[in-house]
Amino acid sequence: MRNTADRADLTEGSVWRKLLIFFLPIAAGTIIQQLYNAVDGLIVGRYVGTHALAAVGGSSAQIINVLVGFFVAMTAASSVVIGQIYGAGRMEDLNRAIGSAVTMMGLFGLGLMALGLAASPALLRLLNTPEETIEGAVLYLRIYFLGVPFVMILNMESSILRALGDSFHPFLFMVAGCVLNIVLDAVFVIVFGWGIAGVAVATVAAQVVNTALLTRQLARGDQPYRLTVRELGVKGVYLVNMLRLGIPAGLQSSMYSVSNMIIQVAVNSLGTVVVASWAMSGKTDGLYWAVSNAMGAAITSFIAQNYGAGRTDRVRQCVRQGLIIHFVLTIVVSAGLMLSAIPLLRLLTPDEAVVETTYTVMSYFVPFYFTWVLVEVLSAVLRGVGDAVYPVVIIGIGICLFRVIWIAVVFTNFGTLLSLCLSYTVSWTITSTALVIYYKKGGWINRRRLVDR
Repeated sequence: MRNTADRADLTEGSVWRKLLIFFLPIAAGTIIQQLYNAVDGLIVGRYVGTHALAAVGGSSAQIINVLVGFFVAMTAASSVVIGQIYGAGRMEDLNRAIGSAVTMMGLFGLGLMALGLAASPALLRLLNTPEETIEGAVLYLRIYFLGVPFVMILNMESSILRALGDSFHPFLFMVAGCVLNIVLDAVFVIVFGWGIAGVAVATVAAQVVNTALLTRQLARGDQPYRLTVRELGVKGVYLVNMLRLGIPAGLQSSMYSVSNMIIQVAVNSLGTVVVASWAMSGKTDGLYWAVSNAMGAAITSFIAQNYGAGRTDRVRQCVRQGLIIHFVLTIVVSAGLMLSAIPLLRLLTPDEAVVETTYTVMSYFVPFYFTWVLVEVLSAVLRGVGDAVYPVVIIGIGICLFRVIWIAVVFTNFGTLLSLCLSYTVSWTITSTALVIYYKKGGWINRRRLVDR
């Protein structure tokens, strides 16, 4: 049994204080990741050009989101198994579960690398990618997919550490990776003139370094858990539970991404300026999604440990206090984004048409982020207790299917940027309502713990 005074223990102490302290490094890391993305966009936009910006951030980003996003979502969901094992004090099972998780994601990464290298051109054409950006997008994707095994492992190892109550080291190593990425971007793109290839190589190099740092942290011998060569390999009992939670989470991520890919086709039909603006808006208002995703990750880990320990009282407290914290953060970040948008966008690109269009996109999204809070918090809670299927069904219908129907019916008839953006805000509202109804029914709180299966 672990010492409950351990700083990684989320089952004791003030709920709001523990949650906030655990959340802050995750949020800081994801914000820094978004700042890196903004700098990356600045370097590409100013030193390579608008077509390169569209190549890196348009259809390429959508393909990465749907393929890589599936497995990244699996890592977060799979780590719930580890969090519940740790919360229950089953230390004899912990190292075997960690070894299984890392091995599983490494193997998935190798398979995905092969798929991405072979299928990138066909996928880009399937998305109706503008002809002037296809060559650069293929180059970027093929280099990026060479690093995908490292992406899989580093996301799994980060999720494992957070499930064990350590949000500081993933944050620290993310900062190191982002700084290295920015430095390499500057060297490869500005100094060496490698263009899109330089951006991709810098990204892969940073991922390799980040993975090495995370692996070293998990392999340390001065902690109650440890990743060892002996424990590598896939153990059936852990694999079953990880896949049972991970596959629905991956499907949810892919459904998001597929619906976004369909939206990207609609975006592409509006011209290169809109394509570049859509990508730019993702780099600027990505700050909010960084904060929101960080809160979801923190709540999932907090719930997993406490549910594994049988502390349903703290689970309910976490729901209430997590909602309050997230609503406050949403209001603050949304106001800050709208007030700073124009000067920030002009820093990122000299193209005034892109600046104006990006601001228009943001004005359709940002004021309505408060409708997303319930989706983020309640889905994180349900994921933490091991409720994998019903939330995916609700989100799949309320957000993903709804957006596809909206594009087919509303956008096809109006063909405007506003009609495109409304597919998001309306779907957030519908899905929030459905999740509240499911949550209030209360069946999720009586689920068997994963450690009891």
